Amino acid sequence: MLVNPDFLRHRTKMTSDPLSEMLSLLDARCLMAGGLIAGGPWALAFPQPNRIKISAVAKGRCWLVLDNGSEPILLEAGDVVLLNGKHSFMLATDLAMEPADAVTTFKEKKVNGMARHGVGEDFLYIGGHIALGPTGTALLLDVLPPVIHVRATLAEAGVLRWLLDQLVREMAAGKPGALLASAQLSQLIFVQVLRAHIMTSEPLTVGWLRAFGDEKIAPALRLMHSDPAHDWQLGELAKSAGMSRTSFALRFKTVAGVAPLTYLTAWRMRLAERALREGSTPVSSLALSLGYTSESAFSNAFKRVTGIAPKRYRTSAAINVGPIEEVVDVEGRVRTVDYRLLRLASQPSALSQQG
Repeated sequence: MLVNPDFLRHRTKMTSDPLSEMLSLLDARCLMAGGLIAGGPWALAFPQPNRIKISAVAKGRCWLVLDNGSEPILLEAGDVVLLNGKHSFMLATDLAMEPADAVTTFKEKKVNGMARHGVGEDFLYIGGHIALGPTGTALLLDVLPPVIHVRATLAEAGVLRWLLDQLVREMAAGKPGALLASAQLSQLIFVQVLRAHIMTSEPLTVGWLRAFGDEKIAPALRLMHSDPAHDWQLGELAKSAGMSRTSFALRFKTVAGVAPLTYLTAWRMRLAERALREGSTPVSSLALSLGYTSESAFSNAFKRVTGIAPKRYRTSAAINVGPIEEVVDVEGRVRTVDYRLLRLASQPSALSQQG
């Protein structure tokens, strides 16, 4: 069964929320792996994660020190941090202490996903990581600073505190459905952290995340995301933002790092990559659904952006079935799962409907 060439266009029109669409495209999932219960004076040294880490302090306080020479950050109850995974770091209540090895501590003293360190239970810390699809890591890392710190005192942190409280209860109770409930709560925490980061008054890293939070160009982004197949002109996009063509183009490139129509082309290619990985739509139909008048025009654009022809990309993606990612069960054990096969297994008609 062939896919309707308008399917991708119709599916995309169902949402005009660029952040939701981007996170869906990245296949971003927040996986909480357990945590740390500690007491008394202590210090733990963590190796470079090489993955995006997310952590929350549910009780007590500690210092976070990255190896990049930045000032220590005080984490208090209700605070949430997102680390881009490029730096080793230390958590400590006493910065003068020689830190113990966190890997050893978690390996030897971990029960039901929770490690214990020091004497007492003054401190409770929950941590995990962001699992991403095949192209997600580079796209998300490009827009993340070394650390995002959402303080519990911020106005936006009220929802985070509620989500964190619920997550702690789910992880502790072990009730039926706890794994699914924890996964959903973790995902909401991740989205809320990104929202808080976008809304901060501090300058953000140039890129799509900063662009999504810019009120001036947000209307134009919503248009491009709602209908990527449309032949958008600079004048139309500028009009939606209430700006002149020149002012709009300058602001868009300053915030997003690329020109508006370059962004549109890149977004189309990301949608194309997903369609080629997950579906069997003919390249000619995919080209039409993304606004290209011919297969050759689309293929040239795809190869220019990705460095590989669409058909070769599909063949390569079929060989590399993935993504294979880690998940954490209710007992805190880490397992690997092929998410693509799970999605196909849960949707019998997926191969005939993916676009």
